[in-house]
Amino acid sequence: MRLVFAGTPEPAVPTLKALIDSPRHEVVAVVTRPDAPAGRGRHVVRSPVGALADEHGIEVLMPQRVKEPDFLARLTELAPDCCPVVAYGALLPQVALDIPVHGWVNLHFSLLPAWRGAAPVQAAIRAGDEITGASTFRIVKELDAGPVFGVLTEPIRPQDTAGILLDRLAVAGADLMVSTLDGIEDGTISAVEQQRAEGVSYASKITPDDGHLDLTKPAAAVDRLVRAVTPDPGAWAQFRGERLKLGPVTPTDAEALPPGEVKVERKRVLVGTATYPVRLGDVQAPGKKKMAATDWARGARVEQGERLS
Repeated sequence: MRLVFAGTPEPAVPTLKALIDSPRHEVVAVVTRPDAPAGRGRHVVRSPVGALADEHGIEVLMPQRVKEPDFLARLTELAPDCCPVVAYGALLPQVALDIPVHGWVNLHFSLLPAWRGAAPVQAAIRAGDEITGASTFRIVKELDAGPVFGVLTEPIRPQDTAGILLDRLAVAGADLMVSTLDGIEDGTISAVEQQRAEGVSYASKITPDDGHLDLTKPAAAVDRLVRAVTPDPGAWAQFRGERLKLGPVTPTDAEALPPGEVKVERKRVLVGTATYPVRLGDVQAPGKKKMAATDWARGARVEQGERLS
């Protein structure tokens, strides 16, 4: 099939690679978000998807809005059979959805209808789900509500951060997308409507405020939140009036501490929660590099009874 692929960040790259390598499909263009400033120097750079397309000589389309007449005209000229999508980052109007013969097929990193929305992987970890996965579905006007072509499942491991889990799902999901498009071309796959009420949940976009730890919650909940926002936007708490960034923590069975209280031991730094303390991993103070919690505690000269809030 002739494909126009839509995607932007790194998790979309494995699927684009798989489609470029597929002997059955031809990626004739890529749609991605416009070049944007990035890094300390704020230099304007291509998205990861756009950069990969450039490497393969594939046309890159970067509309500010998908409803722009010039973009819609070019998409019509390209005459795609289908438009596969992975984390494109913009809403698609009906006029665009109607152009490809087989519509737009999205790879979403959850078991739909669970965790529709922008941050399904983070939501699954934070909620304590034991199993997640990925789904391919036809895009409709309602958010992530279209009929599902295929799914895969993936266990959420105890040490999984959102970044680690998303990397696994991105690789496995690439194969799912290829097999979905193969089935659409062959006519051997059909989409099944999602449940309209039961099992529907939503995962809103993650903001830096979502990474602010509430240490009055149980250790398991604190652990899940930290992993859910790692690496982006990151977990944090206040210490001496400044924001202290925190890497993944480890629940312990140590003697209870008041919520937020810091206890410095020779080989570990503990912080109290509503249940057992958690052991801090890496931390990053303002203006400092990331370091082990024990090194930070020695340098900051943490006193007995001081707290994270």
